[in-house]
Amino acid sequence: MSHALLEARPSRDPSLLARSLVEGIERVVRGRRQAVELLVTAVLARGHVLVEDVPGSGKTTLATAFAASLGAQCSRVQATADLLPADVTGSGVWDPATGGFRFVPGPVFAPVLLVDELNRTSPRTQSAFLEAMEERAVTVDGVRHALPDPFVLVATQNPVEQHGTYPLPEGQLDRFAVRLVLGPLAEDVERQVLREQLAGNRPERLTPVLDLADLVAVQEATARVHVADATLDLALRLCRATRTDPRVLLGAGTRAALTLVRCAQGRALLAGRDHVLPEDVQALVVPVLAHRLVPGDGLALAEDGGAAARTLTQERLAAGLVQAVPVDLRR
Repeated sequence: MSHALLEARPSRDPSLLARSLVEGIERVVRGRRQAVELLVTAVLARGHVLVEDVPGSGKTTLATAFAASLGAQCSRVQATADLLPADVTGSGVWDPATGGFRFVPGPVFAPVLLVDELNRTSPRTQSAFLEAMEERAVTVDGVRHALPDPFVLVATQNPVEQHGTYPLPEGQLDRFAVRLVLGPLAEDVERQVLREQLAGNRPERLTPVLDLADLVAVQEATARVHVADATLDLALRLCRATRTDPRVLLGAGTRAALTLVRCAQGRALLAGRDHVLPEDVQALVVPVLAHRLVPGDGLALAEDGGAAARTLTQERLAAGLVQAVPVDLRR
């Protein structure tokens, strides 16, 4: 690691701190190394995470284990059709002692916010998260309230059961740094999970490995990881390629390109490097770009429609970019 990366915490290596967070989460989340590393990578890049999988696959466990490994307060919101924006952001409450309204913060005012099944709440309430995700603040009754630093939102959604759901709009999906699809566990790992759960190995019993000041320091170090012009151009060309692909109705925008580069910085730091490699960018194309792509109608129909099929189509389109856009190291 370069000396520049150690300025925030001279006595503690940011890469080692980041890896300790991965190892802390894995004490409970077994067999999900790639998903855990992607979650940490997104957090290092100051991003938010959307976890998509069937019920009982460990989505909530992943989020709560992350919070417990930080020793951070974790607020949890169960998204339902009748959830109101004020239930998330907070609201003004009449205070007889002062003869005025007093702001009572909602669950969004926590370092880690877990929103279960975000797509089950109405578009009106979904929009309450937009300002928080992008600007780390919420505006209530015309007054702007800053959120804690760091602030990480981890949301889950079930791609199979779609009755009574409201698909997330493209503008909100674009504010998630990565989308994780967990997938099934290997049989031996699933057996280990069952045995450990029976023995009481739960996220709330984890010993914190980092505090919030450590995380902020590592995030600042991540932002200083060097990105060469050729690597920056690769991320840009990958995103621009989605906008010219005839199979894609809506491609990845500038925010997506910036997020791709920032997550690549996180991946490099997690690997112990002070510079980003083209391989870092390529490895993150699917988790960072896929959920931002809107397939054309003909392609969606070819996949028989449905949320799960749409996710698969998006991932195939994104994976194809790695082969279609070569690395150019001339710059």
